Amino acid sequence: MKIRQKDCVCEVPQHVAVLGDETTSAAAPRVESGPIAVLPENHDDNTIGGSQVFRDAVVQAGGDLQPLGPDTRGLVWLSYTKSSELGEVLAANPHLTWVQLPWAGVDAYAQVLSELSRPGLVFTSAKGSYAQPVAEHAFGMIFALLRLFPRRIRATSWDAEPEGISLFNKNVVIIGAGGIARELIRQLEPFNTHITVVRRSAGQVPGAASTVTTNRLHKVLPTADVVVVAAALTGETTHLIGAEELALMKPTAVLVNIARGPLVDPDALVEALNAEKIYGAAMDVTQPEPLPDGHPLWTAKNVLITPHMADTPDMTAPLLAERISRNVAAFIEGEQFTGVVDTEAGY
Repeated sequence: MKIRQKDCVCEVPQHVAVLGDETTSAAAPRVESGPIAVLPENHDDNTIGGSQVFRDAVVQAGGDLQPLGPDTRGLVWLSYTKSSELGEVLAANPHLTWVQLPWAGVDAYAQVLSELSRPGLVFTSAKGSYAQPVAEHAFGMIFALLRLFPRRIRATSWDAEPEGISLFNKNVVIIGAGGIARELIRQLEPFNTHITVVRRSAGQVPGAASTVTTNRLHKVLPTADVVVVAAALTGETTHLIGAEELALMKPTAVLVNIARGPLVDPDALVEALNAEKIYGAAMDVTQPEPLPDGHPLWTAKNVLITPHMADTPDMTAPLLAERISRNVAAFIEGEQFTGVVDTEAGY
């Protein structure tokens, strides 16, 4: 599917800037002899966290913090929502050669990547960095659904109906083959599950019993007891799970989405849950997001919704700092970047 690790060796000038949520008050980081800028000074809801930890990561990797300027060659961008401002910065600074983005998914930057990518400009993301907390969240959601926690936790009287499904020896289909999928495979190992990974490209994923390409999704869905969506959102994957796919699933199967909301058609999901076509669904991400009060998904049968909290800034900040530090070192030394974005594929 749409998640993969891709490294490349790039010979680029060795200057780095770190920018974040605003482009007005630049405080800079820099790699080797060239400047690096970090924005914003503090953080708000649009950034992954306070900028100081990321400044420290740049310095500890050998970078030199300076304001963004004509000598800057690298940029660490901390804002997820203000992609248009990133586009303005890139357009105004054609000398930039490396941009580090803050999240594993880069769908918010799709237009920027499409319009402003150019030879000699490398984008890296945090893909793979947040695998542990997100996989842990997915793992908890799987358990909650199979044991009917959404219904049990809402109960106001004793429910003695003997329902629930064990995870042991079940068939798990994971859509996506990136860091989250691989970490989830590791966490599922004690339960002797049979794991099938669905991915865009061919090639076996370690720990999975089988790996198939996207065109075989409909072949494996009827075998699944658990379906986990861990793919990147692109034009090709929007509503990857819709009415047709839900109809292929067992009535005892559960669906977990910890990737992006639009990967699952919300109307089809509500219908499938209420008609008991599937056993349950857990969504850390929704379409739309935030999910408005009164949306029918809130009251669908055996549904568990968390407000995009599979990871939090406290969890992700040290992980992003580690990714920044590694890529700054690679930038200085002319070595392999981690998490290189394929701007044509969109992930």
